[in-house]
Amino acid sequence: MPALTEIHHDYAGVNGVRLHYAHAGSGPLILFLHGFPEFWYCWKKQLEDLGRDHLAVAPDLRGFNLSDRPADVKQYKARILIEDIRRLAAHLGQGKFVLVAHDWGGAAAWAYAMAHAQTLSKLVIVNSPHPVMFARELAHNRAQQDASQYMNLFRTDKAERVMSENNYERLVKMTLEGWGSADPAEKAAYLEAWSQPGALTGGLNYYRASPLYPPVGDDPGAKALQLNPDDFMVRVPTLVVWGMRDQALLPGNLDGLEACVPDLRIERLPDATHWVMHEEPERLNRLIREFISE
Repeated sequence: MPALTEIHHDYAGVNGVRLHYAHAGSGPLILFLHGFPEFWYCWKKQLEDLGRDHLAVAPDLRGFNLSDRPADVKQYKARILIEDIRRLAAHLGQGKFVLVAHDWGGAAAWAYAMAHAQTLSKLVIVNSPHPVMFARELAHNRAQQDASQYMNLFRTDKAERVMSENNYERLVKMTLEGWGSADPAEKAAYLEAWSQPGALTGGLNYYRASPLYPPVGDDPGAKALQLNPDDFMVRVPTLVVWGMRDQALLPGNLDGLEACVPDLRIERLPDATHWVMHEEPERLNRLIREFISE
């Protein structure tokens, strides 16, 4: 097997913000989008492997780490995230590309695929629900409502204080301690990313900007939404990889997905949680390679 590729770093001015991105290799573009509370680094093993025969690129999404971090919640609406992706891909100049995404990156990727299917050759989603299925589960599935209560905390004004207490103790527990393989250098990298001025607010603003959250008090949350599946069709060959032990995003989000994603393959990983890239990176790399080579 060829040696792993070296990772480099650059910036791109797109859609009114400056985005930092890591990249490896050359060839057809494969773009990786992280979620909360991650940054480009979560895709390190994918960049090293896929960069052997692709231009593998992982940006810090707006609000995170070394990218610009707008304070205004409105700057994190789906239409703006979609345009960030479109312009970054255009900046990288590769024509049709493969989009791989997790968590909030996946939410942006689903939306992007709906809006710009013609620019994608393949879509790979890792533990990130399609909006129609997620809205249904948040509105009607008590187990998913309970599992998503953290979202309502993240939407409050006190979220930054709570999540940063004791040197980001809660974030460490939900991420590095959860996947159990982080070394001191990895922990230091995450603490540095979370400590960037405004980065925690930027990440939390994804929750504040979204209409998808569980009912709380008199606020119906997702119950107020009436989503027509015909308006949320994804007409791109799609692979969904799902860690079945995800405590926050339950497997019910996979039920009925084919109604909105006609060209769909689902790969269920029985022993993985939400953090598939960290727990089973080699398997994920293999699944991506097999799918995009078809």
